Amino acid sequence: MTHSERILMSDIMKARKAGGYVRKPRTYAGDRVCGHKGCDTRLSTYNSRPTCRQHTPVRFPRVRGRVNPSEA
Repeated sequence: MTHSERILMSDIMKARKAGGYVRKPRTYAGDRVCGHKGCDTRLSTYNSRPTCRQHTPVRFPRVRGRVNPSEA
């Protein structure tokens, strides 16, 4: 193969970025205030909850296993 006949890897390998379409994050009204009495914290447009982080109840995820219906 002569120098003029050499095929470059960039001529063969063509690709696009994986993933393609990226979904926009869900947004909510920007003028919302925490619903807790006496709290005037302005909520983020990305916060779906009616309260700020300080007043949102703590939730612990179930890491493994299942809930026994007789104990629930």
